[in-house]
Amino acid sequence: QVQVVESGGGLVQTGGSLRLSCSASGTIFELNTMGWYRQAPGKQRELVATVTSDGSTNYSHSVEGRFTISADMAKNMVFLQMNSLKPEDTAVYYCHAQAVDTLIAGTINYWGQGTQVTVSS
Repeated sequence: QVQVVESGGGLVQTGGSLRLSCSASGTIFELNTMGWYRQAPGKQRELVATVTSDGSTNYSHSVEGRFTISADMAKNMVFLQMNSLKPEDTAVYYCHAQAVDTLIAGTINYWGQGTQVTVSS
Protein backbone atom coordinates (compact mmCIF):
# COMPACT_ATOMS: atom_id res chain seq x y z
CA GLN A 1 0.00 0.00 0.00
CA VAL A 2 1.02 3.60 -0.60
CA GLN A 3 0.24 6.32 1.92
CA VAL A 4 0.54 10.06 1.37
CA VAL A 5 -0.05 12.05 4.55
CA GLU A 6 -0.19 15.83 5.02
CA SER A 7 0.01 17.86 8.22
CA GLY A 8 0.39 21.46 9.35
CA GLY A 9 -2.91 23.03 8.38
CA GLY A 10 -4.83 25.27 10.74
CA LEU A 11 -6.46 28.63 11.37
CA VAL A 12 -4.44 31.84 11.09
CA GLN A 13 -5.10 35.54 10.69
CA THR A 14 -4.36 37.52 7.56
CA GLY A 15 -0.60 38.00 7.24
CA GLY A 16 0.23 34.92 9.26
CA SER A 17 2.28 31.87 8.32
CA LEU A 18 1.90 28.10 8.19
CA ARG A 19 4.22 25.27 7.18
CA LEU A 20 2.71 22.18 5.56
CA SER A 21 4.49 18.82 5.50
CA CYS A 22 3.89 15.70 3.46
CA SER A 23 5.36 12.21 3.57
CA ALA A 24 4.83 9.39 1.08
CA SER A 25 5.44 5.84 2.25
CA GLY A 26 5.08 2.32 0.96
CA THR A 27 6.41 0.36 -1.98
CA ILE A 28 6.32 2.84 -4.84
CA PHE A 29 8.19 3.70 -8.00
CA GLU A 30 10.84 6.40 -7.91
CA LEU A 31 9.24 9.83 -7.57
CA ASN A 32 10.06 12.54 -10.10
CA THR A 33 7.68 15.28 -8.92
CA MET A 34 6.05 16.28 -5.65
CA GLY A 35 3.80 19.22 -5.02
CA TRP A 36 0.78 20.90 -3.52
CA TYR A 37 -2.69 21.59 -4.87
CA ARG A 38 -5.65 23.25 -3.20
CA GLN A 39 -9.42 23.31 -3.52
CA ALA A 40 -11.69 26.00 -2.11
CA PRO A 41 -15.47 25.57 -1.72
CA GLY A 42 -17.20 25.89 -5.07
CA LYS A 43 -13.95 25.88 -7.02
CA GLN A 44 -11.89 23.35 -8.96
CA ARG A 45 -8.67 21.96 -7.57
CA GLU A 46 -5.72 24.11 -8.64
CA LEU A 47 -1.95 23.87 -8.62
CA VAL A 48 -0.09 25.71 -5.86
CA ALA A 49 3.52 24.63 -6.33
CA THR A 50 5.59 21.68 -7.53
CA VAL A 51 9.20 20.58 -7.31
CA THR A 52 10.98 17.99 -9.47
CA SER A 53 13.75 15.55 -8.63
CA ASP A 54 16.35 17.89 -10.15
CA GLY A 55 15.19 20.76 -7.93
CA SER A 56 13.16 22.75 -10.44
CA THR A 57 10.15 24.54 -8.96
CA ASN A 58 6.90 25.85 -10.36
CA TYR A 59 4.50 28.21 -8.58
CA SER A 60 1.02 29.49 -9.19
CA HIS A 61 1.11 33.22 -9.89
CA SER A 62 -1.20 33.83 -6.92
CA VAL A 63 1.36 32.46 -4.42
CA GLU A 64 4.64 33.45 -6.09
CA GLY A 65 6.79 35.36 -3.63
CA ARG A 66 4.73 34.30 -0.62
CA PHE A 67 5.02 30.49 -0.63
CA THR A 68 8.16 28.36 -0.83
CA ILE A 69 8.22 24.68 -1.73
CA SER A 70 11.05 22.36 -0.74
CA ALA A 71 11.56 18.61 -0.83
CA ASP A 72 13.75 15.69 0.09
CA MET A 73 12.94 13.43 -2.83
CA ALA A 74 15.18 10.62 -1.55
CA LYS A 75 12.96 10.46 1.55
CA ASN A 76 9.70 11.11 -0.34
CA MET A 77 9.00 14.29 1.62
CA VAL A 78 7.80 17.72 0.53
CA PHE A 79 7.09 20.93 2.43
CA LEU A 80 5.27 24.20 1.79
CA GLN A 81 6.16 27.33 3.74
CA MET A 82 3.25 29.77 3.45
CA ASN A 83 3.82 33.40 4.44
CA SER A 84 1.71 36.55 4.16
CA LEU A 85 -1.45 34.47 4.06
CA LYS A 86 -4.64 35.98 2.68
CA PRO A 87 -8.30 34.97 3.11
CA GLU A 88 -8.31 33.81 -0.51
CA ASP A 89 -5.72 31.17 0.43
CA THR A 90 -8.40 29.39 2.45
CA ALA A 91 -8.79 25.88 1.03
CA VAL A 92 -8.08 22.22 1.54
CA TYR A 93 -4.45 21.63 0.56
CA TYR A 94 -3.53 18.29 -1.02
CA CYS A 95 -0.11 16.71 -1.35
CA HIS A 96 0.66 15.14 -4.73
CA ALA A 97 3.43 12.79 -5.82
CA GLN A 98 4.22 11.50 -9.30
CA ALA A 99 6.30 8.43 -10.09
CA VAL A 100 7.69 6.94 -13.27
CA ASP A 101 6.40 3.48 -14.19
CA THR A 102 8.90 2.06 -16.66
CA LEU A 103 6.78 -1.06 -17.18
CA ILE A 104 4.11 0.95 -19.01
CA ALA A 105 6.27 3.92 -19.98
CA GLY A 106 3.98 6.22 -18.07
CA THR A 107 3.39 7.88 -14.72
CA ILE A 108 1.53 7.08 -11.52
CA ASN A 109 -0.08 9.77 -9.36
CA TYR A 110 -0.58 9.62 -5.60
CA TRP A 111 -2.72 11.97 -3.50
CA GLY A 112 -2.96 12.74 0.19
CA GLN A 113 -6.18 13.15 2.15
CA GLY A 114 -5.86 16.93 2.41
CA THR A 115 -5.33 19.39 5.25
CA GLN A 116 -7.53 22.43 5.93
CA VAL A 117 -6.03 25.91 5.84
CA THR A 118 -8.27 28.75 6.98
CA VAL A 119 -7.20 32.40 6.92
CA SER A 120 -9.44 34.81 8.80
CA SER A 121 -9.90 38.44 7.84
